[in-house]
Amino acid sequence: MIVVHHLEHSRSQRILWLLEELGLPYEVKHYKRDAKTYLAPPELFKVHPLGKSPVITDGDVTVAERGAIIEYLVDKAGGKLRPAPGTQAHRDYTYWLHFAEGSAMPFLVMTLIFNKIEQAPVPLLLKPLILPIAKGISAQVKKNFLNPNLERQFQYLEGILAKQPWFCGQSMTAADIMMSFPLEAAMDRASDASSNLPHIKAFVDRIHALPTYQKALEVGGPYAYA
Repeated sequence: MIVVHHLEHSRSQRILWLLEELGLPYEVKHYKRDAKTYLAPPELFKVHPLGKSPVITDGDVTVAERGAIIEYLVDKAGGKLRPAPGTQAHRDYTYWLHFAEGSAMPFLVMTLIFNKIEQAPVPLLLKPLILPIAKGISAQVKKNFLNPNLERQFQYLEGILAKQPWFCGQSMTAADIMMSFPLEAAMDRASDASSNLPHIKAFVDRIHALPTYQKALEVGGPYAYA
């Protein structure tokens, strides 16, 4: 039996959705974030040395990393949700499967980190000195590096989805499941997404309406981006 080691409010929600789409039987072991640090609990280190989620176990097999998990599960389901080899759709599939974590997420994660730097607690006596410096550095990094790259990236993805409903063409694939989290994060970040990123918004609305997605939410529990 496949066991998903699932951390609340995390990218492992995609694995639950994929399993619902593939129709593979599975169980979920839930983990809660630390209330202060928001990090994964130490129990996850018993499953994988890095203590990260998602991780799946399937008998004596342990698979970590979202892309590797998706490939393993798609293989287990006989290639369902993966385009035929040698086609343009398959080449697109491979590209988007790697793009999600390799290109899309780093800028989003860095933005989260710099936002936390701005909000980090500072001793009262040091606030007048440290807080303006930290906020000033963070603001400059976001203005000159992160925000321009995020805007370019979002417009790139918006252009792809303006031409087709799914990232590999007319049919949903596991690459769309992989890309869901960066786009959900984009919607969470963009207050005017309806006007500036209408096709990304339509994509996110479309996946959120799927019965398989809704079932995965029921199974997975708290997930801020839905």
